[in-house]
Amino acid sequence: MSTNAELVARRQIAIPRGVGNAYPVYTARAENAELWDVEGKRYVDFAGGIAVLNTGHRHPKVIAAVKAQLDAYTHTCFQVTQYEPYVALAEKINALAPFKGPAKTIFFSTGAEAVENAVKIARAATGRSAVIAFAGGFHGRTMMTMGLTGKVLPYKKKFGPMPNEIYHLPFPIADHGTTTADTLKALDFLFRADVEPSRVAAIIVEPVQGEGGFYEAPKDLLVALRTICDEHGIVLIADEVQTGFGRTGKIFAMENSGVEPDLVTMAKSLAGGFPLSGVLGKAAIMDGAEAGGLGGTYAGSPLALAAALAVLEVIEEEKLCERANTMGATIKARLAKIAQRNDVVPISGIRGPGAMIGFDVVKSHGAYEPDADATKRITAAAIESGLILLSCGVNFNVIRILVPLTASDEILNEGLDKLEAALIKAKG
Repeated sequence: MSTNAELVARRQIAIPRGVGNAYPVYTARAENAELWDVEGKRYVDFAGGIAVLNTGHRHPKVIAAVKAQLDAYTHTCFQVTQYEPYVALAEKINALAPFKGPAKTIFFSTGAEAVENAVKIARAATGRSAVIAFAGGFHGRTMMTMGLTGKVLPYKKKFGPMPNEIYHLPFPIADHGTTTADTLKALDFLFRADVEPSRVAAIIVEPVQGEGGFYEAPKDLLVALRTICDEHGIVLIADEVQTGFGRTGKIFAMENSGVEPDLVTMAKSLAGGFPLSGVLGKAAIMDGAEAGGLGGTYAGSPLALAAALAVLEVIEEEKLCERANTMGATIKARLAKIAQRNDVVPISGIRGPGAMIGFDVVKSHGAYEPDADATKRITAAAIESGLILLSCGVNFNVIRILVPLTASDEILNEGLDKLEAALIKAKG
């Protein structure tokens, strides 16, 4: 079998540099919250495939469901001959909708597809074209979703011009000097200077910003957005691609605020590692598009649908929403103790609902001075010790923790030990 170094060399020749890689590590196998590379080294996984593996690598129930589906059929295209798993999963997700009234769901393959189609649905339902998003938000890498994304590097550089009629507002983050009042003032200015409310189809917001730094949308912001959308007939889209399916202690993160969205985008942990995404929404809005206007050849793969049906059972049977809250409390408590030490890189801003935890790496205690270089040292030290860890944030100084919710306490604590050691080593 090839070594990591050999595969890196082959990759550099065969694959364009535009596909970024966090680490020069090649996976050979994985189970739950652990994986082993091609050289046999073991890692504790605190990344979860970027929030895809709330139910862990290769959950037995998910694998069994996919194997059973393989024995039946793998593809027909739902737009040609339909299949029951599509209907069954839609029914189950509709019953979980974080809003009152009739709901409908459509499936796709990727998070970006879900967001693209949510915009299409909102435009079809309202007859309008403009969309408002937030700085720091991440919605995908296609042209529309890249335009919605509020972070230039690395997502927009060299890819302009962006699509028309996308507008951005500042996202309220206290450490960045922005309040909800500032955001709403900017929205009022936007309505007066650039686009009238009657031309706005949708406002899209992440209940917790992912790539932007794991910042939770303040409840007063979400309440205000709901009021404004109701007043002007604007569709409120909650992008739950990263936050959905137990990660924040609820099936959907919007449930933590009590604010009801009109549309919800889903992907990542929906299918436990298989490519599946979707848009869940209020039935009247979802029916705004004409027949044939939505869909895709691979949209709603039977294999991924089978996996997703099993994922929902696992979340319920293993009480993963409750587990997320328990794990999150353990992680936060440990980080709070680490933050008091003088022999670690200074950290602050420990935050996040459920087990969607992030913290800032800063230059000194008591002040918000982002330290992107130290963040790189931390992730490098972590991977060397056998911990897969990811960073994010508009200042590239946030460490995020997305350990599978199925991880044992033993594995969780082992990972936290490795994280603490990495913070010490990065201090130098």
